[in-house]
Amino acid sequence: MKGSLLALVKSMGGSLRDLLPIILVIGFFQLFVLQQPIPNVADIFLGTLFVVLGLTFFIYGLEMGLFPIGESMANAFARKGSVMWLLIFAFALGFGTTVAEPALIAVAAEAGEVAANAGVIADTREGKDSYANGLRLTVAFSVGLAIVIGVLRILKGWPIQYMIIGGYIMVVIMTAFAPDEIIGIAYDSGGVTTSTITVPLVTALGVGLASSIRGRNPMIDGFGLIAFASLTPMIFVMVYGMII
Repeated sequence: MKGSLLALVKSMGGSLRDLLPIILVIGFFQLFVLQQPIPNVADIFLGTLFVVLGLTFFIYGLEMGLFPIGESMANAFARKGSVMWLLIFAFALGFGTTVAEPALIAVAAEAGEVAANAGVIADTREGKDSYANGLRLTVAFSVGLAIVIGVLRILKGWPIQYMIIGGYIMVVIMTAFAPDEIIGIAYDSGGVTTSTITVPLVTALGVGLASSIRGRNPMIDGFGLIAFASLTPMIFVMVYGMII
């Protein structure tokens, strides 16, 4: 109990240290550049405290729960020796974590509003919801497929650099054919997939799998799944824009 409390306090100190540069930058520009007093100091202080506590519990929870379970499940699938079940699990993990991403939900909803205002889709609640849900499912499917490709890369030992270069060449080519209205959304979709829920579990899966397979180096083979998860949504969302 004492050890856990000490680890939590250290994690809180790390969170405060990480947020300190942001606090200093905001304070400097507010006081010395804008030369204005900081408004609602009490509310800002309380909000900052909540951010520190939230970030602390989030990181501590990752280290205590999500990372270990991701690595243990990867180890279990590797010992089981069933590639099919491993690939099914990889797809389900990528799809499930992405479709629940708060950042993706927010971006998809905003994209629906903007598309309706621009006349791209019907300006109705049903039309906007359908567009947003279609965008979310497209991105989630692409991330699930990306994790499958990443797992196959770990199993086969394929070099990641050539796969990433080929993927971005495809993104550049598709950009020339995709509607202008979808290009920015597609590029942003590659970023919102690598957020609070997806990254920890997918990273743990890659590292755990690479650690369980003889001849694989976790530092070389265990990382890179997030790169695929950022790349494939751009391709699939542009295809979605062409169809819609």
